[in-house]
Amino acid sequence: MSAIFQAFKDHDLRRKILITLALMILYRVGAQIPTPGVDYSLIQSRLQDISQGDQATMFSIIGLFSGGALLQLSIFAIGIMPYITASIIVQLLTVVIPKFEELKKEGQAGQAKMTQYTRYLTVALALLQSAGIVALADREQLLGQGMPVLIEDRNVWTLVMMIIVMTSGAIIIMWLGEIITEKGVGNGMSLLIFAGIATKLPSEGAIILQNSGGVALAIVIAALVVLVVGIIFIEQGQRRIPVQYAKRMVGRRQYGGSATYLPLKVNQAGVIPVIFASSLMYVPVLITQIVTMNDPTPPDNWWMNNVMAWLQNPGSWQYIVAYFVMIIFFSYFYVSVQYDPVDQAENMKKYGGFIPDIRPGRPTAEYLAYVMNRLLVVGSLYLAFIAVLPNLALDAGLAGSGQMGMSAFGGTAILIMVSVALTTVKQIESQLLQSNYEGLLR
Repeated sequence: MSAIFQAFKDHDLRRKILITLALMILYRVGAQIPTPGVDYSLIQSRLQDISQGDQATMFSIIGLFSGGALLQLSIFAIGIMPYITASIIVQLLTVVIPKFEELKKEGQAGQAKMTQYTRYLTVALALLQSAGIVALADREQLLGQGMPVLIEDRNVWTLVMMIIVMTSGAIIIMWLGEIITEKGVGNGMSLLIFAGIATKLPSEGAIILQNSGGVALAIVIAALVVLVVGIIFIEQGQRRIPVQYAKRMVGRRQYGGSATYLPLKVNQAGVIPVIFASSLMYVPVLITQIVTMNDPTPPDNWWMNNVMAWLQNPGSWQYIVAYFVMIIFFSYFYVSVQYDPVDQAENMKKYGGFIPDIRPGRPTAEYLAYVMNRLLVVGSLYLAFIAVLPNLALDAGLAGSGQMGMSAFGGTAILIMVSVALTTVKQIESQLLQSNYEGLLR
């Protein structure tokens, strides 16, 4: 906390923090404004009925990332998910399309071009997703079969306006996240997800207290503290590889001859694999519901009886296994895209650096890849285990009627909040250190 207090004394850093807080508050205000055409009082009563029962749907889990805005059909109902999905697709294309791989290697100019493609794809996905959500609401299938949430005198123009408003809201959220990243503190998209989850903690704590009692809430809070400590311990863990720099002469000056280390985090991928897996798990559900919305009696086939049955039940062992495997896959995929041992080895060789007992060049790259793969085993299993903890609780029947209340207190939500908080505080401390650096002369 001392770093936070010192940050507000620095003018530039204080301005960045205030910009970040203002945009996060603006995001939460927009999440509470209903889309035109929504019967707000009716949808609130429906959400109250769901919170007191066991009707938690797949959208209630996805709605966690929007802070409940999805189920309320607010102007920010789509949330950050189209941008996340677009980022997944663009990063996948860097592996299969040579042009995207070339853009990645072009540095800042190429990254700007890929960001532009991500924005275009985000708009398309937001339009598609908002159309699907509005269609489900119009067919009274969003919060359950036969549960209306829209005004009775709606027409096709009302539905079109709702789609346009929700798509515009997703674009505004993308813009807010980029402004926070550019002019604020921390990663904008991660902080918006953090704000959405944090605002659900009090209300879902109240649901647990109402449905299960004070003892259950105390147990959840105690488990939460233990989980936070464990997450911080793993997130701060590093494998430090010693690096020695040879002495070299540049003009009349001598450089190098120093010893340092290359830090490789245990969880190199951060929370990105969990967000990727969560965003992709609900895509088949959304597509299937859109396709079958005109059929009051969905077809009795293998897809509906098996795949859809466990995709809509986060407590089923099939869902848990699929979620677990997807997190591990995205952990390896994301690290392979973001971290290249060959480039790291070439940069070390260029500046005269080498790992003791390891030859520069290809042997160094193979050694770094070997160490990274070993760390990924631990890091991916840690991420997957933390993420499926609430699902295991549902499978064991421990959550009971507090299923919706467990989502914000689950492993995925806490993992995201702790990771984002640690990253943001570190960035504040680094900027504070730069502004307070006094140099050798006083």
